[in-house]
Amino acid sequence: MASETVANHQEKALALLQADAEKILRLIKVQMDHLTMPQCPLYEEVLDTQMFGLSREVDFAVRLGLIAEEQ
Repeated sequence: MASETVANHQEKALALLQADAEKILRLIKVQMDHLTMPQCPLYEEVLDTQMFGLSREVDFAVRLGLIAEEQ
């Protein structure tokens, strides 16, 4: 039962991290497709914030043992 719960938490953690990473990829795609200015400071700030947040989420999940660092 406990190992089943851990596996379930691991799957959920990975799915949430992948969803957040896909949001960041969509932000990048929108930038590439629609903005004429390749280096918009506001866009870069938002993207940097999103990337930092994702890195903290990944670090937290690794420290909890929910995902492997290689994932």
